[in-house]
Amino acid sequence: MSIFDALAMLGGLALFLYGMHTMGEGLSKASGGKLEKILEKLTSNPIKAVLLGAGVTAVIQSSSATTVMVVGFVNSGIMKLQQAVGIIMGANIGTTATSWILSLTGIEGDNIFIEMLKPSSFSPILAIIGVGFIMFSKKEKLNDIGKILVGFAVLMTGMSMMSDAVKPLADVPEFTGILTMFSNPILGLIAGMVLTAVIQSSSASVGILQALCATGSLPYSTALPIIMGQNIGTCVTALISGVGASKNAKRAALVHLYFNVIGTTIFMVGFYTINMFFPFAFLNESADAVGIAVIHSIFNIVATMILLPFGKVLVKLACATVRTTKEEKELQTQVGEFALLDERFLDKPSLAIEHCRIVTGNMADLSKKTLFTALELFEEYDEEKEMLVKQMEDTVDNYEDQLGTYLMKLSGTELNEKDSETLSVLLHTIGNFERISDHACNLAEAAKELHDKNMKFSEKAHTELHIFTEALREIVSNTFEAFHNGDIELAKLVEPLEEVIDDMNMELKARHVRRLTEGKCTIELGFVHSDIITSYERIADHCSNIAVCLIQVKQEGFDTHEYLGTVKREDNLFFKEHYAEYKKKYELPVTRKFEEPQVTS
Repeated sequence: MSIFDALAMLGGLALFLYGMHTMGEGLSKASGGKLEKILEKLTSNPIKAVLLGAGVTAVIQSSSATTVMVVGFVNSGIMKLQQAVGIIMGANIGTTATSWILSLTGIEGDNIFIEMLKPSSFSPILAIIGVGFIMFSKKEKLNDIGKILVGFAVLMTGMSMMSDAVKPLADVPEFTGILTMFSNPILGLIAGMVLTAVIQSSSASVGILQALCATGSLPYSTALPIIMGQNIGTCVTALISGVGASKNAKRAALVHLYFNVIGTTIFMVGFYTINMFFPFAFLNESADAVGIAVIHSIFNIVATMILLPFGKVLVKLACATVRTTKEEKELQTQVGEFALLDERFLDKPSLAIEHCRIVTGNMADLSKKTLFTALELFEEYDEEKEMLVKQMEDTVDNYEDQLGTYLMKLSGTELNEKDSETLSVLLHTIGNFERISDHACNLAEAAKELHDKNMKFSEKAHTELHIFTEALREIVSNTFEAFHNGDIELAKLVEPLEEVIDDMNMELKARHVRRLTEGKCTIELGFVHSDIITSYERIADHCSNIAVCLIQVKQEGFDTHEYLGTVKREDNLFFKEHYAEYKKKYELPVTRKFEEPQVTS
């Protein structure tokens, strides 16, 4: 084997791995996160879990990727450890799809249809179509499909290069001697483990083994233990992903390891025990790509059938390995607020975006609850509620920090058009949700001051504030509902009401100044009154920001001032009509120029 043959083999391996990566990435993006969401919503049915795990892995071409996803799900609390067992087992079955695709290279026949079944025949066609989609199509979906096709073509080219490069090794006695050495089950097992652990892909290592079949010097006695070892070596990726994760996530990675180790042990002990008494003749035959695929599939299917009923035992074994302290048990009773923002999901942007949307929705709900709890304090002050407002506001602040950091990391990944829209909305809204909770805290402090100093507004001032509060409640409710549901039509109703609230704020300030000059209100009470209505008006402004963001992102633009200028034009009948409706709905009581003297505002 010359230096050029070695370079050709390494180059083929590089193309093979790159093609597999590109194809898997394209498949993942084309799915739009649907595959991951299916996993996320998985029921506790173990058979369904196995089938889903197999299906997803067959699509994304990587059992390691599926297992890492599962580790992330367990870490975030989305999935229970018991549910993860079936998916992990199914992932091992799904990864055999690659070996079956690669086995097509061995198809022989003069018939044109049989010839077209060979990847070397149809992969150039796929490459042409894929490159065409990437270069000439502006549709993101077609670009993703193009990546899948090109990835497959590159993968098969790499496979062909490796096969051609190793063919001369058949005439090298030293190479044959090395292969004979690996016919020892233990050494073959170790070789398969090391190879797969290094390249972190059992599909790729099986592909390399199938390429070696081209030499004709690889007997099944050598191939079989290597395949067994490959199944253990693939666990390395999941184990690495479990570093720094929760203990349940570590256990999920260990379940993957224990499943493969126990399955391999049972299979090899059983197989070689039978072979001692009833020797398998095929072991001395030269292995081919189809035979490798068959062994790979039989092992994973049989191991799953044997161990699936003992899923709980695997969980107990993992739990016994990674024990939980008393303190940790207490902490586990508290649900982590930000568990969904796991960095493992950054490799699956569509899923990460969905998680961010869920967490932001929780943030919005908490911000609204903080505000409405603060408003209740003006009707009936409660010290515990006032403290609760501050606690909730602190949590909302934490939401903004966590989401902001995670979203910025997510912005550096490859996102499709829909996910980019969602990311833009989330980035622009989390700050407004946080500011609304800040104003809620200010309102709680105002309510506390009124209570501590035993100050009360006059009946007229109280009535005015009640009307203002109802208008505020409606604009907040409409805004938050529009955000949750992506309801653009409801979002369009926010701006007319915000304009009415601006008018109410100006009018109430004018009335307050008049009462102050007439001596009907104390300066101290007047300050509190001013703080309250100012907070109301600014909360409405933040609602406007959120609504405008929802509308503008859908319209593929983000110029707030331009949009508001367009909305408030005199010829905008929609705005004028709804402004008039809200103006009438929240009409303030008419005041007389001179009223009976009042002690308070």
